[in-house]
Amino acid sequence: MPDLADLFPGYASEWINTRSGRIFARVGGKGPPLLLLHGFSSTHVMWHKVAPQLADQFTVIIADLPGYGWSDMPDSDDQHTPYTKRAMANAIIDAMEQLGHARFALAGHDRGGRVSYRLALDHPGRLSKLAVLDILPTYDYWARINRLSALKIYHWAFLAQPYPLPETLISGHPDFFLKQKMASQTRTGTLDAIDPRALEHYLAPFRDPSRVHAMCEDYRAGAYADFEIDKADLDAGKKITIPMLALWGDAGVAASASTTQLDAWRVWATNVTGGPVKSGHFLPEENPDATAKALLEFFAAG
Repeated sequence: MPDLADLFPGYASEWINTRSGRIFARVGGKGPPLLLLHGFSSTHVMWHKVAPQLADQFTVIIADLPGYGWSDMPDSDDQHTPYTKRAMANAIIDAMEQLGHARFALAGHDRGGRVSYRLALDHPGRLSKLAVLDILPTYDYWARINRLSALKIYHWAFLAQPYPLPETLISGHPDFFLKQKMASQTRTGTLDAIDPRALEHYLAPFRDPSRVHAMCEDYRAGAYADFEIDKADLDAGKKITIPMLALWGDAGVAASASTTQLDAWRVWATNVTGGPVKSGHFLPEENPDATAKALLEFFAAG
């Protein structure tokens, strides 16, 4: 197998010790800190078309979540605790502190978006601004799931099945699973918008059974502990109060939900703006220019 391409030339590579093991991150640019977090089936590499457009105004930190990419895979337990978004958010805070950033701006796509809004709820003083890409809260998805949305996010229930069912099935044909799943969530139904070099970065973890297990643990946490943690905050009326941007693909996963995105987020946050991007689920790769423009306008605003 050829070496994976470096899609962040000139960026530093960091392996940072945290309570969840080492976090891998790329760091580049200049200005106030802006952390970018990836989603499922991707790694930090998904930001390779967007990061250069942000780096003139921000010190951009692009990290792999625990269990993903080149970050460590924490040992799990019966409650999937290390893979809750609360635990992942704590690890991200550790990493950012090690890099010298006690407070920072944060944008997260998919699973990274879930870590991001959980961090904002649990540690409001850590963030200056928050952006989430193509998600609604975990609680909302599970509570409002219907026939069409279930077909769109079938992998939520599949990956959350008890070990070793999803691990065994995925590991039998990892390339097929990843390519089929990603293509089904793009606007065109193809992988044409995904850089082949980036795709190799995404395929590598799916060829590693231990990485597949870590990703399944993430979804198991989402189906149980994350849902209950969200529900407790919702019942308590806890809200995100920092400025928040919600972006979604007009043909993405969030658009299939049975509610409007901004209305849904306004239940959880007091200061939300946002709108659709011409894209499927993978905004930073399918429409990087529009995504970068929206992020720059939001994060650079006074």
